[in-house]
Amino acid sequence: MPSYRSLFRTPEFTPLFLGAAAQTAAGTAGGLALGTLVYRTTGSPLLSALSMFGPSLAQVLGATLLLSGADRLPPRTTLTAISLAFAAGTAVQALPGLPLGALFTVVLVLGLVASLGGGVRWGLLNEILAEDGYLPGRSLFNMMSGLMQIAGFAAGGALLAALSPRACLLLAVALYLTAALVLRLGLTARPPRATGRPSPSATWRANAELWSSRPRRLTYLGLWLPNGLIVGCESLYVSYAPHAAGTLFACAALGMFAGDATVGRLLPPATRRRLATPLLLLLAAPYLLFSAHPPVPVAAVCVTVASAGFGASLVQQERLMSLTPGDLAGQALGLHSAGMLTFQGVSAALAGAVAQFTSPATAMTVMATGSLCVTLALTTAARRTPARRSAEPAREGAPS
Repeated sequence: MPSYRSLFRTPEFTPLFLGAAAQTAAGTAGGLALGTLVYRTTGSPLLSALSMFGPSLAQVLGATLLLSGADRLPPRTTLTAISLAFAAGTAVQALPGLPLGALFTVVLVLGLVASLGGGVRWGLLNEILAEDGYLPGRSLFNMMSGLMQIAGFAAGGALLAALSPRACLLLAVALYLTAALVLRLGLTARPPRATGRPSPSATWRANAELWSSRPRRLTYLGLWLPNGLIVGCESLYVSYAPHAAGTLFACAALGMFAGDATVGRLLPPATRRRLATPLLLLLAAPYLLFSAHPPVPVAAVCVTVASAGFGASLVQQERLMSLTPGDLAGQALGLHSAGMLTFQGVSAALAGAVAQFTSPATAMTVMATGSLCVTLALTTAARRTPARRSAEPAREGAPS
Protein backbone atom coordinates (compact mmCIF):
# COMPACT_ATOMS: atom_id res chain seq x y z
CA MET A 1 0.00 0.00 0.00
CA PRO A 2 1.47 3.42 -0.93
CA SER A 3 2.58 5.73 1.88
CA TYR A 4 0.89 9.07 2.46
CA ARG A 5 4.11 10.85 1.47
CA SER A 6 4.28 9.05 -1.88
CA LEU A 7 0.75 10.23 -2.72
CA PHE A 8 1.90 13.85 -2.78
CA ARG A 9 4.49 12.93 -5.42
CA THR A 10 1.67 11.78 -7.70
CA PRO A 11 0.88 14.43 -10.34
CA GLU A 12 -2.34 16.36 -9.65
CA PHE A 13 -2.91 14.82 -6.23
CA THR A 14 -1.65 17.88 -4.33
CA PRO A 15 -3.85 20.51 -6.06
CA LEU A 16 -6.90 18.24 -5.77
CA PHE A 17 -6.09 17.79 -2.08
CA LEU A 18 -5.54 21.51 -1.42
CA GLY A 19 -8.66 22.50 -3.34
CA ALA A 20 -10.74 20.06 -1.32
CA ALA A 21 -9.17 21.37 1.90
CA ALA A 22 -10.19 24.93 1.09
CA GLN A 23 -13.71 23.81 0.18
CA THR A 24 -14.04 21.84 3.42
CA ALA A 25 -12.85 24.79 5.51
CA ALA A 26 -15.31 27.04 3.68
CA GLY A 27 -18.22 24.65 4.16
CA THR A 28 -17.38 24.18 7.84
CA ALA A 29 -17.08 27.85 8.75
CA GLY A 30 -19.97 28.85 6.49
CA GLY A 31 -22.28 26.11 7.75
CA LEU A 32 -21.69 26.98 11.41
CA ALA A 33 -22.23 30.68 10.67
CA LEU A 34 -25.44 29.99 8.73
CA GLY A 35 -26.82 27.63 11.38
CA THR A 36 -26.06 30.19 14.10
CA LEU A 37 -27.61 33.02 12.06
CA VAL A 38 -30.84 31.07 11.53
CA TYR A 39 -31.03 29.93 15.17
CA ARG A 40 -30.51 33.48 16.44
CA THR A 41 -33.20 34.73 14.08
CA THR A 42 -35.83 32.02 14.60
CA GLY A 43 -34.94 30.13 17.80
CA SER A 44 -35.92 26.94 15.94
CA PRO A 45 -33.78 23.76 16.22
CA LEU A 46 -35.46 22.42 13.06
CA LEU A 47 -34.65 25.46 10.90
CA SER A 48 -31.13 25.68 12.31
CA ALA A 49 -30.48 22.02 11.45
CA LEU A 50 -31.96 22.44 7.97
CA SER A 51 -29.86 25.51 7.26
CA MET A 52 -26.67 23.55 7.98
CA PHE A 53 -27.62 20.24 6.41
CA GLY A 54 -30.41 21.26 4.03
CA PRO A 55 -28.16 21.16 0.95
CA SER A 56 -27.97 17.42 1.48
CA LEU A 57 -31.70 17.09 0.80
CA ALA A 58 -31.17 18.22 -2.78
CA GLN A 59 -28.64 15.43 -3.34
CA VAL A 60 -31.37 12.94 -4.18
CA LEU A 61 -32.54 15.11 -7.09
CA GLY A 62 -28.97 15.54 -8.29
CA ALA A 63 -28.33 11.81 -8.04
CA THR A 64 -31.42 11.21 -10.18
CA LEU A 65 -30.77 13.82 -12.88
CA LEU A 66 -27.13 14.93 -12.94
CA LEU A 67 -24.90 12.11 -11.75
CA SER A 68 -23.96 10.80 -15.20
CA GLY A 69 -21.90 14.00 -15.49
CA ALA A 70 -19.46 12.57 -12.92
CA ASP A 71 -17.86 10.47 -15.68
CA ARG A 72 -18.95 12.51 -18.74
CA LEU A 73 -17.76 16.04 -17.90
CA PRO A 74 -14.16 17.33 -17.86
CA PRO A 75 -13.05 17.16 -14.20
CA ARG A 76 -11.03 20.38 -13.95
CA THR A 77 -13.72 22.61 -15.43
CA THR A 78 -16.48 20.96 -13.40
CA LEU A 79 -14.72 21.17 -10.05
CA THR A 80 -13.73 24.79 -10.63
CA ALA A 81 -17.28 25.73 -11.61
CA ILE A 82 -18.69 24.05 -8.49
CA SER A 83 -16.37 26.08 -6.22
CA LEU A 84 -17.38 29.29 -7.97
CA ALA A 85 -21.07 28.42 -7.62
CA PHE A 86 -20.64 27.90 -3.88
CA ALA A 87 -18.78 31.21 -3.58
CA ALA A 88 -21.65 33.01 -5.30
CA GLY A 89 -24.35 31.23 -3.29
CA THR A 90 -22.64 31.87 0.04
CA ALA A 91 -22.24 35.54 -0.84
CA VAL A 92 -25.99 35.73 -1.44
CA GLN A 93 -26.66 34.10 1.95
CA ALA A 94 -24.59 36.84 3.59
CA LEU A 95 -26.81 39.63 2.23
CA PRO A 96 -28.49 41.60 5.05
CA GLY A 97 -32.26 41.32 5.14
CA LEU A 98 -32.40 38.23 2.90
CA PRO A 99 -35.81 36.58 3.49
CA LEU A 100 -35.71 33.15 5.10
CA GLY A 101 -37.44 31.59 2.09
CA ALA A 102 -34.80 32.98 -0.28
CA LEU A 103 -32.02 31.79 2.01
CA PHE A 104 -33.34 28.22 1.98
CA THR A 105 -33.80 28.35 -1.78
CA VAL A 106 -30.10 29.12 -2.13
CA VAL A 107 -29.32 26.30 0.32
CA LEU A 108 -31.18 23.77 -1.83
CA VAL A 109 -29.70 25.04 -5.11
CA LEU A 110 -26.20 24.64 -3.67
CA GLY A 111 -27.09 21.12 -2.62
CA LEU A 112 -28.10 20.32 -6.18
CA VAL A 113 -24.77 21.65 -7.46
CA ALA A 114 -22.88 19.69 -4.80
CA SER A 115 -24.51 16.42 -5.87
CA LEU A 116 -22.19 16.37 -8.88
CA GLY A 117 -19.04 17.32 -6.97
CA GLY A 118 -18.48 14.12 -5.03
CA GLY A 119 -18.60 11.88 -8.09
CA VAL A 120 -16.27 14.13 -10.09
CA ARG A 121 -13.74 14.52 -7.27
CA TRP A 122 -13.60 10.89 -6.17
CA GLY A 123 -13.70 9.60 -9.73
CA LEU A 124 -10.72 11.83 -10.54
CA LEU A 125 -8.92 10.62 -7.41
CA ASN A 126 -9.50 7.01 -8.49
CA GLU A 127 -8.12 7.91 -11.92
CA ILE A 128 -5.06 9.78 -10.61
CA LEU A 129 -3.93 7.08 -8.17
CA ALA A 130 -2.89 3.50 -8.84
CA GLU A 131 -5.35 0.74 -8.01
CA ASP A 132 -3.90 0.18 -4.53
CA GLY A 133 -3.72 3.92 -3.90
CA TYR A 134 -7.41 4.79 -3.60
CA LEU A 135 -7.88 3.63 0.00
CA PRO A 136 -4.88 5.52 1.47
CA GLY A 137 -5.74 8.49 -0.78
CA ARG A 138 -9.34 8.60 0.43
CA SER A 139 -8.13 8.05 3.99
CA LEU A 140 -5.85 11.06 3.65
CA PHE A 141 -8.72 13.16 2.27
CA ASN A 142 -10.92 12.09 5.18
CA MET A 143 -8.19 12.96 7.68
CA MET A 144 -7.75 16.33 6.01
CA SER A 145 -11.50 16.84 6.23
CA GLY A 146 -11.36 16.10 9.94
CA LEU A 147 -8.51 18.55 10.49
CA MET A 148 -10.20 21.25 8.43
CA GLN A 149 -13.41 20.73 10.36
CA ILE A 150 -11.56 20.96 13.68
CA ALA A 151 -9.87 24.18 12.56
CA GLY A 152 -12.99 25.50 10.84
CA PHE A 153 -15.35 24.90 13.74
CA ALA A 154 -12.86 26.17 16.30
CA ALA A 155 -12.05 29.28 14.26
CA GLY A 156 -15.69 29.71 13.30
CA GLY A 157 -16.77 29.56 16.94
CA ALA A 158 -14.14 32.15 17.89
CA LEU A 159 -15.06 34.42 14.99
CA LEU A 160 -18.76 34.18 15.78
CA ALA A 161 -17.97 35.40 19.29
CA ALA A 162 -16.17 38.44 17.88
CA LEU A 163 -17.90 39.05 14.55
CA SER A 164 -21.33 38.61 13.02
CA PRO A 165 -22.40 35.39 11.25
CA ARG A 166 -22.51 37.34 7.97
CA ALA A 167 -18.84 38.28 8.32
CA CYS A 168 -18.02 34.58 8.76
CA LEU A 169 -20.01 33.78 5.62
CA LEU A 170 -17.87 36.25 3.68
CA LEU A 171 -14.76 34.43 4.94
CA ALA A 172 -16.25 31.23 3.50
CA VAL A 173 -16.71 33.02 0.15
CA ALA A 174 -12.98 33.85 0.09
CA LEU A 175 -12.10 30.22 0.80
CA TYR A 176 -14.34 28.95 -2.01
CA LEU A 177 -12.67 31.37 -4.43
CA THR A 178 -9.26 30.12 -3.27
CA ALA A 179 -10.33 26.54 -3.96
CA ALA A 180 -11.49 27.46 -7.47
CA LEU A 181 -8.14 29.11 -8.22
CA VAL A 182 -6.11 26.15 -6.93
CA LEU A 183 -8.14 23.63 -8.93
CA ARG A 184 -8.06 25.67 -12.13
CA LEU A 185 -4.29 26.22 -12.02
CA GLY A 186 -3.22 22.91 -10.49
CA LEU A 187 -5.19 20.30 -12.43
CA THR A 188 -4.63 19.36 -16.06
CA ALA A 189 -7.37 19.41 -18.67
CA ARG A 190 -8.25 15.71 -18.62
CA PRO A 191 -10.99 14.42 -20.92
CA PRO A 192 -14.11 12.82 -19.43
CA ARG A 193 -13.77 9.17 -18.37
CA ALA A 194 -16.83 8.07 -20.37
CA THR A 195 -18.28 9.06 -23.72
CA GLY A 196 -21.70 10.50 -24.35
CA ARG A 197 -23.55 13.53 -23.06
CA PRO A 198 -24.70 13.75 -19.45
CA SER A 199 -28.45 13.28 -19.25
CA PRO A 200 -31.11 12.09 -16.82
CA SER A 201 -31.63 8.91 -18.87
CA ALA A 202 -27.91 8.07 -18.77
CA THR A 203 -27.93 8.71 -15.02
CA TRP A 204 -30.92 6.42 -14.52
CA ARG A 205 -29.40 3.60 -16.59
CA ALA A 206 -26.11 3.64 -14.72
CA ASN A 207 -27.81 3.95 -11.33
CA ALA A 208 -30.05 0.99 -12.21
CA GLU A 209 -26.98 -1.08 -13.12
CA LEU A 210 -25.23 -0.13 -9.88
CA TRP A 211 -28.34 -0.91 -7.84
CA SER A 212 -29.00 -4.25 -9.59
CA SER A 213 -26.41 -6.13 -7.51
CA ARG A 214 -27.51 -7.16 -4.01
CA PRO A 215 -23.98 -6.88 -2.55
CA ARG A 216 -23.69 -3.32 -3.90
CA ARG A 217 -27.15 -2.47 -2.56
CA LEU A 218 -26.20 -3.61 0.92
CA THR A 219 -22.92 -1.73 0.71
CA TYR A 220 -24.69 1.45 -0.35
CA LEU A 221 -27.25 1.15 2.44
CA GLY A 222 -24.44 0.61 4.93
CA LEU A 223 -22.71 3.75 3.65
CA TRP A 224 -25.88 5.85 3.72
CA LEU A 225 -28.12 4.96 6.65
CA PRO A 226 -26.17 4.44 9.91
CA ASN A 227 -23.95 7.49 9.56
CA GLY A 228 -26.78 9.58 8.12
CA LEU A 229 -28.77 9.06 11.30
CA ILE A 230 -25.77 10.09 13.41
CA VAL A 231 -25.36 13.26 11.38
CA GLY A 232 -28.91 13.96 12.53
CA CYS A 233 -27.46 13.99 16.05
CA GLU A 234 -24.71 16.37 14.94
CA SER A 235 -27.25 18.74 13.40
CA LEU A 236 -28.57 19.43 16.92
CA TYR A 237 -25.29 20.61 18.45
CA VAL A 238 -26.28 24.26 17.98
CA SER A 239 -29.60 23.83 19.78
CA TYR A 240 -28.16 21.44 22.43
CA ALA A 241 -25.30 23.77 23.40
CA PRO A 242 -25.70 27.13 21.60
CA HIS A 243 -22.52 28.60 23.11
CA ALA A 244 -20.38 25.48 22.72
CA ALA A 245 -21.55 24.06 19.39
CA GLY A 246 -18.18 24.82 17.78
CA THR A 247 -16.47 22.73 20.48
CA LEU A 248 -18.76 19.76 19.85
CA PHE A 249 -18.28 19.96 16.10
CA ALA A 250 -14.49 20.17 16.56
CA CYS A 251 -14.53 17.11 18.85
CA ALA A 252 -16.57 15.19 16.28
CA ALA A 253 -14.02 16.08 13.61
CA LEU A 254 -11.17 15.01 15.92
CA GLY A 255 -12.79 11.62 16.46
CA MET A 256 -13.36 11.19 12.72
CA PHE A 257 -9.69 12.04 12.08
CA ALA A 258 -8.54 9.42 14.59
CA GLY A 259 -10.84 6.77 13.11
CA ASP A 260 -9.75 7.42 9.54
CA ALA A 261 -6.06 7.42 10.48
CA THR A 262 -6.41 4.12 12.30
CA VAL A 263 -8.43 2.39 9.58
CA GLY A 264 -6.52 3.89 6.65
CA ARG A 265 -2.95 3.28 7.81
CA LEU A 266 -2.62 1.23 10.98
CA LEU A 267 -4.88 -1.78 10.40
CA PRO A 268 -3.89 -4.68 8.11
CA PRO A 269 -6.40 -5.47 5.33
CA ALA A 270 -7.69 -8.69 6.92
CA THR A 271 -8.46 -6.92 10.19
CA ARG A 272 -9.89 -3.87 8.45
CA ARG A 273 -12.45 -5.88 6.50
CA ARG A 274 -13.93 -7.30 9.71
CA LEU A 275 -14.42 -3.94 11.41
CA ALA A 276 -17.21 -2.29 9.39
CA THR A 277 -20.00 -3.43 11.72
CA PRO A 278 -18.15 -2.81 15.04
CA LEU A 279 -17.23 0.69 13.87
CA LEU A 280 -20.83 1.46 12.90
CA LEU A 281 -21.98 0.31 16.35
CA LEU A 282 -19.34 2.54 17.94
CA LEU A 283 -20.61 5.42 15.84
CA ALA A 284 -24.03 5.31 17.51
CA ALA A 285 -23.62 3.85 20.99
CA PRO A 286 -22.11 6.88 22.82
CA TYR A 287 -25.02 9.08 21.73
CA LEU A 288 -27.35 6.96 23.87
CA LEU A 289 -25.80 8.74 26.87
CA PHE A 290 -27.40 11.97 25.72
CA SER A 291 -30.63 10.64 27.23
CA ALA A 292 -29.11 11.81 30.56
CA HIS A 293 -28.54 15.38 29.21
CA PRO A 294 -24.78 15.32 29.91
CA PRO A 295 -22.88 18.59 30.47
CA VAL A 296 -20.73 19.87 27.61
CA PRO A 297 -17.42 18.26 28.76
CA VAL A 298 -19.05 14.81 28.97
CA ALA A 299 -20.92 15.39 25.70
CA ALA A 300 -17.62 16.32 24.02
CA VAL A 301 -16.05 13.01 25.10
CA CYS A 302 -19.07 11.05 23.83
CA VAL A 303 -18.96 12.86 20.49
CA THR A 304 -15.21 12.28 20.07
CA VAL A 305 -15.42 8.55 20.80
CA ALA A 306 -18.48 8.05 18.60
CA SER A 307 -17.01 9.85 15.60
CA ALA A 308 -14.12 7.40 15.37
CA GLY A 309 -16.77 5.04 13.98
CA PHE A 310 -16.94 7.07 10.77
CA GLY A 311 -13.83 5.07 9.77
CA ALA A 312 -16.26 2.33 8.72
CA SER A 313 -16.90 4.24 5.50
CA LEU A 314 -13.33 3.55 4.30
CA VAL A 315 -13.89 -0.19 4.63
CA GLN A 316 -17.21 0.07 2.81
CA GLN A 317 -15.84 2.27 0.01
CA GLU A 318 -13.00 -0.16 -0.60
CA ARG A 319 -15.57 -2.91 -1.00
CA LEU A 320 -17.73 -0.79 -3.28
CA MET A 321 -14.79 -0.23 -5.63
CA SER A 322 -14.09 -3.97 -5.73
CA LEU A 323 -17.69 -4.54 -6.88
CA THR A 324 -17.86 -1.77 -9.51
CA PRO A 325 -16.68 -1.69 -13.17
CA GLY A 326 -14.01 0.93 -13.86
CA ASP A 327 -16.09 2.94 -16.31
CA LEU A 328 -18.72 3.48 -13.61
CA ALA A 329 -16.30 4.37 -10.81
CA GLY A 330 -17.12 8.07 -10.84
CA GLN A 331 -20.87 7.54 -10.84
CA ALA A 332 -20.61 4.78 -8.23
CA LEU A 333 -18.70 7.08 -5.88
CA GLY A 334 -21.00 9.95 -6.75
CA LEU A 335 -24.04 7.82 -5.92
CA HIS A 336 -22.42 6.95 -2.60
CA SER A 337 -21.72 10.62 -1.87
CA ALA A 338 -25.13 11.86 -3.02
CA GLY A 339 -27.03 9.14 -1.18
CA MET A 340 -25.03 9.67 1.98
CA LEU A 341 -25.61 13.42 1.96
CA THR A 342 -29.28 12.95 1.12
CA PHE A 343 -29.82 10.73 4.14
CA GLN A 344 -27.82 13.17 6.24
CA GLY A 345 -30.19 15.94 5.20
CA VAL A 346 -33.27 13.80 5.82
CA SER A 347 -31.89 12.80 9.21
CA ALA A 348 -31.15 16.42 10.10
CA ALA A 349 -34.75 17.34 9.27
CA LEU A 350 -36.09 14.36 11.23
CA ALA A 351 -33.86 15.08 14.22
CA GLY A 352 -34.84 18.74 14.16
CA ALA A 353 -38.52 17.83 14.06
CA VAL A 354 -38.19 15.44 17.01
CA ALA A 355 -36.21 18.07 18.94
CA GLN A 356 -38.87 20.66 18.15
CA PHE A 357 -41.49 18.61 20.02
CA THR A 358 -39.25 17.04 22.70
CA SER A 359 -35.67 18.22 23.28
CA PRO A 360 -32.35 18.06 21.41
CA ALA A 361 -31.04 15.42 23.86
CA THR A 362 -34.09 13.21 23.34
CA ALA A 363 -33.84 13.55 19.57
CA MET A 364 -30.16 12.54 19.66
CA THR A 365 -31.02 9.43 21.64
CA VAL A 366 -33.78 8.50 19.19
CA MET A 367 -31.50 8.93 16.16
CA ALA A 368 -28.69 6.90 17.76
CA THR A 369 -31.11 4.08 18.58
CA GLY A 370 -32.28 4.09 14.96
CA SER A 371 -28.69 3.90 13.72
CA LEU A 372 -27.96 0.87 15.92
CA CYS A 373 -31.08 -0.93 14.71
CA VAL A 374 -30.29 -0.27 11.04
CA THR A 375 -26.71 -1.52 11.44
CA LEU A 376 -27.87 -4.75 13.06
CA ALA A 377 -30.52 -5.28 10.37
CA LEU A 378 -28.01 -4.77 7.53
CA THR A 379 -25.52 -7.10 9.21
CA THR A 380 -28.18 -9.80 9.43
CA ALA A 381 -29.10 -9.32 5.76
CA ALA A 382 -25.44 -9.47 4.73
CA ARG A 383 -24.89 -12.77 6.55
CA ARG A 384 -27.78 -14.34 4.66
CA THR A 385 -26.48 -13.31 1.23
CA PRO A 386 -23.72 -15.95 0.71
CA ALA A 387 -26.12 -18.80 1.48
CA ARG A 388 -28.55 -17.64 -1.16
CA ARG A 389 -25.90 -16.64 -3.68
CA SER A 390 -23.27 -19.31 -3.30
CA ALA A 391 -23.02 -19.71 -7.08
CA GLU A 392 -21.79 -16.15 -7.54
CA PRO A 393 -18.10 -15.21 -7.66
CA ALA A 394 -16.45 -14.75 -4.27
CA ARG A 395 -16.05 -11.00 -4.73
CA GLU A 396 -19.82 -10.70 -4.99
CA GLY A 397 -20.36 -11.82 -1.37
CA ALA A 398 -22.18 -9.68 1.16
CA PRO A 399 -20.53 -6.66 2.66
CA SER A 400 -18.91 -7.06 6.02
